[in-house]
Amino acid sequence: MSGSRKRPALGVVVYFAIAFSLATYFTFAAVQGDYGLFRRIQVAAEADVLNRERAELERQLAEMQNKTRRLSDDYLDPDLLDEQARSVLGLILADEIVIR
Repeated sequence: MSGSRKRPALGVVVYFAIAFSLATYFTFAAVQGDYGLFRRIQVAAEADVLNRERAELERQLAEMQNKTRRLSDDYLDPDLLDEQARSVLGLILADEIVIR
């Protein structure tokens, strides 16, 4: 009976402890780390917000380019000119009544 052991050898316990520690560390890094799952989700959400912001800015740019073209010397839109004069300068025609 002296040859049979009742508890595992110390080397096996150390081996499994190190293996468990490494597995825990890499699992944590895969989920929480700089390149982990949560960071990837956060980056994707930020990219979505930035794409929507870029689309809105492109829309505003197109609108401003259209107005600039319509007020240029080559192509003058009288309705837009009248709108801008009323809005920016506060001009009105002599026969108009302003209600505020």
